[in-house]
Amino acid sequence: MKFDTFYATVNDWGYYQKIKFFIICLANMVPPLIFYTWSFTAATPDFRCSLPLESDAYNSQMNHLYDTTYKPTIDDCATHQKLLSLKECQRCFIRIATHNTTSISKLHKCQDYVFDRSIYKKTLVEEWTMVCDRVLYRTAVQVAYFIGVMVGAVFFGSMADKFGRRPIMSICFVILAIVSFISTFCPQDVFGTGYSHLFFLIARFLLACSTRGISESGFVLSSELVSPRKRVMAGAVMTYFYAFGQLWLVLFAYFIRTWRMLLLTTSFLMLPYCLFYLFLPESPRWLISKGRFSEAEKVLRTIAIENKQKFSHEAYEQFKATQNRDRHGTVPHAGISSLFRFKITAFITLNLFFQWFAQNIVYYGVSQSTGSWQVDPYLSFCISAAVELPAFMVIQLLLDRVGRKIPYCSFAASFGIIAMLVLPVQTYMGAYKDAQRIIVFIINILLKFCGSLTFLIIYILTTELLPTNTRTTGMGYSSMIGRLGAIMGTFCNDYLTRIWSNFPIVLYGVISLIAAGLAITFPETLNRPLPQTSEEVHRMGLAFGLLSDNKSKNKYDDDDDEPAAQILTINEDNEKQKSVENINGKP
Repeated sequence: MKFDTFYATVNDWGYYQKIKFFIICLANMVPPLIFYTWSFTAATPDFRCSLPLESDAYNSQMNHLYDTTYKPTIDDCATHQKLLSLKECQRCFIRIATHNTTSISKLHKCQDYVFDRSIYKKTLVEEWTMVCDRVLYRTAVQVAYFIGVMVGAVFFGSMADKFGRRPIMSICFVILAIVSFISTFCPQDVFGTGYSHLFFLIARFLLACSTRGISESGFVLSSELVSPRKRVMAGAVMTYFYAFGQLWLVLFAYFIRTWRMLLLTTSFLMLPYCLFYLFLPESPRWLISKGRFSEAEKVLRTIAIENKQKFSHEAYEQFKATQNRDRHGTVPHAGISSLFRFKITAFITLNLFFQWFAQNIVYYGVSQSTGSWQVDPYLSFCISAAVELPAFMVIQLLLDRVGRKIPYCSFAASFGIIAMLVLPVQTYMGAYKDAQRIIVFIINILLKFCGSLTFLIIYILTTELLPTNTRTTGMGYSSMIGRLGAIMGTFCNDYLTRIWSNFPIVLYGVISLIAAGLAITFPETLNRPLPQTSEEVHRMGLAFGLLSDNKSKNKYDDDDDEPAAQILTINEDNEKQKSVENINGKP
């Protein structure tokens, strides 16, 4: 008997499930608050070299003087800084004026800069001069963040599989609240730029670790609390709250335009989450996978009572006997190595790793570039966050009707094709600057739409393709590989744009097309129960019969569930009964 079959008798999207799911959704607003705060605290305002005068400011009068006397010309940049884009050359170098206007001036690196404060009052980029050849300081903080995501995903993912989803999420909330205040107050003038930067870098690393523990455990917990037919809805609603977190952040950022006050505000927002341990549930599915049937029974009884359902002790004993029979004589494989026991499972795992890499470089690469969309940065960030909401609505409409694989491959391929459109726009619309800017802006919006869709679907696919006893661990390793893509996206946005502004988008498009091609091999997971073991993943097979053999049908294929009708008599649901019987009939 499958867990989903029994679970439907006590908690088929009842009151208990809705309340606990809403609590998990509130937790999912935290990661975007922490991650995207960097978009404003370390935003890069317009800037230029400081003039060799006693006083200088970023205003129309001084800017005009700079443009007419000190700004490098096109010929200057083409001769002395061929590897940089014209924009980057003209704001990072200053020319030595000569009386001979026909000669090409010599360029010097800027020693100091002035910043435009019409949008941002004070950012870390200005305070630590993280521009031009010092942009590495800015990149280093984001790299440290994504390394923290990698470490946190693996460490807290493994801990959640070992100790449970609830305690790990709660510990992460406490770490988050403490480190948030550290990141606010540690950067001080008395420490100097070097030590302040180091303190901030470490704080961002720890914040990333804790947010990943919250995100991975929360997403897995929400998937394990719902039935298969509610899993897409659960994933979509979780991501709604992720988008709400971004919109909540931009509201604060719009009115608080100094980096320290913005960080302090978000730090106070973390304090109520320290109480979430009192309200978070534990996953009964995880308890059963660990053989802790008594604890699972208490949780399931509580769920049945709160949903006004009858808990059948006899049915639970039958279910427990089936689980014990499956576990008898086998050594549980709870480590990552269990995902490589069979060639089909190993292929699926490696493919998931690449898909996470691709979707991270795509999603975070586009999301972190909103400041360069050539519109008001608060407006562009708001649109970037808001466009995720219709993307998630599309997922709810599609995934339960046509499956997971076809939408994923379609939108990944669409991202690649749309990204390539920047090439003809850049080549043939140079004379129409306004139209070119509008079309590039529309392309960026469409890319964020497609990237949001594929980023969510890969979460759902990973949850449904990994077995329960290593699901969070597998999600953790997938996330770790994925963050390599996020790090690469950060480098691309910071460095490749110095060569050509559209270079990163083209690269993201190529990677997305490759990901779409490889994803075709995944098995479809629509209406299938979550696999409990790597053997069940192996039996799902690959598309087109890849890597299959006659031995794939083994003794596990004979372990069919008992008829669902025996269990569903407690809470008759003919549609659910038919669905479960169809699922149980699949090899």
